[in-house]
Amino acid sequence: MATRNGTRSNTRSERSAFSWGSTGAIAGVALGGAALAIAANIGRKLAVQGLSASKGEWDASLAAEHDMVLALFDKMLETDETQTTKRKMLLMKLGHALDKHAYAEEHVIYPALRESNDVAEAKQLEGEHGEVKTFLHRLNNMKTDAPEWAATVREFRDSVEAHARLEEDEIFPRLRAGVGDEMNRKLTRELNMAGFMMA
Repeated sequence: MATRNGTRSNTRSERSAFSWGSTGAIAGVALGGAALAIAANIGRKLAVQGLSASKGEWDASLAAEHDMVLALFDKMLETDETQTTKRKMLLMKLGHALDKHAYAEEHVIYPALRESNDVAEAKQLEGEHGEVKTFLHRLNNMKTDAPEWAATVREFRDSVEAHARLEEDEIFPRLRAGVGDEMNRKLTRELNMAGFMMA
């Protein structure tokens, strides 16, 4: 009867139970990449939401976002028809900023207006958000070197500025005064959370 001699190596015993070889290295890199991507996304959200959240109360945060959006419009209007790539990038930034802002207002502030019996104003403001979406659609479907591009941006900016002034000068102060301190704190928390979700 033949017996095994000790010359055969037992590769199984030479490896650790936790050694996966190259598969383990690949899995480790993939997990590290996924963790880095998640951390980067959270960091991006914090950076995007940082401006709004750093302004304190909900109405100050929304006013800061209004100012940021108007500044984007101004940058767009400083371009000329040869700067098509810059115009596209600014339009993309503007669209994201307006979407984030509208989401926060429509999911936090306008419901609070309805609860405080300002239903008509909430409907009016939501209708104006519909106009914003129409302007964005028009600009996204217009060539950025088109002669009417700058005039459309100017008209869009004027509309957004009128909307912002109405909110900041009349509606937000009335809402702030009409609800208590606790509700104002709640609106601030909810607005920051909505902004973080959309950032």
